[in-house]
Amino acid sequence: MKNVLVTGGTGGIGYAIAERFAQNGYNVAVHTHRKHEKAKSLADELRQKYGIKTTAVSADVSCHHSVSKMFDIIKTELGEIDVLINNAGIAQQKLFTDISDEEWHKMLGVNLDGVFFCCKEALKRHMIKNHSGVILNISSMWGQVGASCEVHYSAAKAGVIGLTKALAKEVGLSGIRVNCICPGVIMTDMMKGFDEDTITALKDETPLNQLGTPQDIAETAVFLCSDKAKFITGQILGVNGGFII
Repeated sequence: MKNVLVTGGTGGIGYAIAERFAQNGYNVAVHTHRKHEKAKSLADELRQKYGIKTTAVSADVSCHHSVSKMFDIIKTELGEIDVLINNAGIAQQKLFTDISDEEWHKMLGVNLDGVFFCCKEALKRHMIKNHSGVILNISSMWGQVGASCEVHYSAAKAGVIGLTKALAKEVGLSGIRVNCICPGVIMTDMMKGFDEDTITALKDETPLNQLGTPQDIAETAVFLCSDKAKFITGQILGVNGGFII
């Protein structure tokens, strides 16, 4: 039985991914930064529902030491990580000239440094020596084309795309695949700050005339990490209903 780590596992997309992997028989490590009770509850729910092993782990992914400790705990609880889903992230809408140095560093710290630190631990500890493993990074369509008033977010997510492509080239000979999903507008709690008119406008801008769900991302994630995708690496897949083409 394989083990998967889903960072940001208490969010809408993260939990949908964790549940879909659990349905496919994976043991699941549900990561959070501060919502440990929620992570524990979700991990317990997956274990009881699907008969798998689970663990809830807390870490600040922007801190390498914290990430390293998280991997130590997962190894004790589940074993080595076979699949890494880098989903943890933060967002903020702000005029570029109003972004503080602290906000810039925090955005890149969580959204880009976190991917770097988690990939490094997974590769060094297990994947390279075992000549196997899959890494899936969750970026954003704004990492592909950029978003006004989200320059720091767009920059960090674009960095994830570049990291994915370069890392896939580097570790391919080690039998490791690295891919990236760029979600479009997905109906999660992050959308609660938008009014109904804005959501309707976003829907109207989407060629499929509907907004995405966390399950849309989860289904794609499971496919990309499965043997059905064994010849796919270094790819950036937009799951956005045609919003970005």
